[in-house]
Amino acid sequence: INYREDVRASVYDRMIAERVQIVEKFRSEGRGEAQKILGEKEKKLKQITSEAYKTAQILTGKADATATKIFADAYSKDPDFYSFVKTLDVYAKSLDGDSSLILSTDSELLKYLKDLK
Repeated sequence: INYREDVRASVYDRMIAERVQIVEKFRSEGRGEAQKILGEKEKKLKQITSEAYKTAQILTGKADATATKIFADAYSKDPDFYSFVKTLDVYAKSLDGDSSLILSTDSELLKYLKDLK
């Protein structure tokens, strides 16, 4: 079919517009599908994270219970030794390498050091 030049340009413009409309439809559907996929990903990520947090909390609770039992057993077997170890632990945590320590004569640490003689 042979059209006049102005009609041919109009037909081409209409064909281009139709193709652009089809392309935009596909792009829009693609963006919608991408958002759907991202939504599913976020949902699964939150579910996995939630389960992992729950498991971590359960394990932490069990570990804390075991540690408490171990400390209680140790304390009940030798309360004086346990007290000594805890006292040393407090001193170790409160003093760094440059600290000076001035103790009273009735200090628990000095009591233990005197008993070592």
